[in-house]
Amino acid sequence: MLPSFVSFSGLYSGYLRRCFTGSGLFSQKIDIDNETSLHVWGPTDQSTHKQSLVLIHGFGPTAIWQWRQQVQFLAPHFNLYVPDLIFFGESTTRSEKRCEQFQAASVAKLLEKLGLKKCHVAGTSYGGIVAYNLAKILGEDKIEKVVICSSGVNMTKNHNVKLLERAGVEKIEDLMLPTSPQSLRKLMTLAVAKRIAFMPDFLLNDFLNKLYTENRKEKMELLRGLSLGKIDTSNISPLQQEVLIIWGEDDKIFPVQMAHELKEVISKKARIELIKEASHVPQTEKPEEFNNIILNFLRSSS
Repeated sequence: MLPSFVSFSGLYSGYLRRCFTGSGLFSQKIDIDNETSLHVWGPTDQSTHKQSLVLIHGFGPTAIWQWRQQVQFLAPHFNLYVPDLIFFGESTTRSEKRCEQFQAASVAKLLEKLGLKKCHVAGTSYGGIVAYNLAKILGEDKIEKVVICSSGVNMTKNHNVKLLERAGVEKIEDLMLPTSPQSLRKLMTLAVAKRIAFMPDFLLNDFLNKLYTENRKEKMELLRGLSLGKIDTSNISPLQQEVLIIWGEDDKIFPVQMAHELKEVISKKARIELIKEASHVPQTEKPEEFNNIILNFLRSSS
C-alpha cells in the first residue's frame, strides 16, 4: 500500500500536465465576462499555417485526463485549444445558469477572447453536446467541421431510462458522480469495453478525492440542468457543417444505435465511424485508430 501522503492521481496529474506542455501547450485562465472565467490550454506558438482545433472534454475528470493522447498526436497538425468546462478544473462562474447551452456560449466567448476567427471542434460525451451547441451558436462561418464522439446529443427520455436500468441506479448523478469505490468500478465497467484489472479501494478512493469531490454540488446541478433526456423525442435541429460521428461499437452508456439515429438528423453532411472493441471512451481505448480518423476527416476536402 502507498503511504497515506502519496497520491497516485496527483502524481499522474503532474505527468499529464507535462505531456501537454511537452506538446507545445501552455495553461492560462481567462475572464470571459464579469461572472465567468475559463481555464484553457493553448499553443505556446500559434502557427498561421495550421488550422485551429478545439477539444471539449466529457463529464468527469478535467481535460488533461481525457485528451492526453489526442493532444500529443494532433499538436503537430493543429493549433490546439483545450478548455476545462465550467466547474471542471479552474473554470468557474457566479452565474446560476447550468444548461449545456450556457457551457457552449461560454466557450464561444472564450474563442472570441482568444481571437479565433475559424476553428474545428471535437467533443466527447457531455463535451459532444457542448460542441453541437457551439456549432449552432457560431455557425459554419466560424465553426468549420464538427466531431462528435460517444455523445447523447439525441438523447430521449427512453434513452435515459434505459441507461439508468443498465447502470442499476435511480439518478444519473449516481452514475456520473460516483462516491465510493464500488460506484466508480461500475462507471468504469460501463465506460470501457475490456475487463478492467482489479484496483484496490485505497487507489480508487484517491481518484474519487482527486476527480469527483471538487464542485460536486455544482456538477450535480449541471447534470440536472441538461435539457436532453426529458421528453419522448429528440429536439435537436440539423447543423450546416460537416459532421463526423465517432462511436465505440460496444458503448454501454450510449448504445451504438444512437450513433446511427444521430447521423440521420444532425447534418446532411454527416458520416459515422465505428471503432471495434471500444465502449464509451474510444479516444482512450483505441487512441491510434481514433486519432487517425479525426486527422483524416479534418484534412479531407469538403
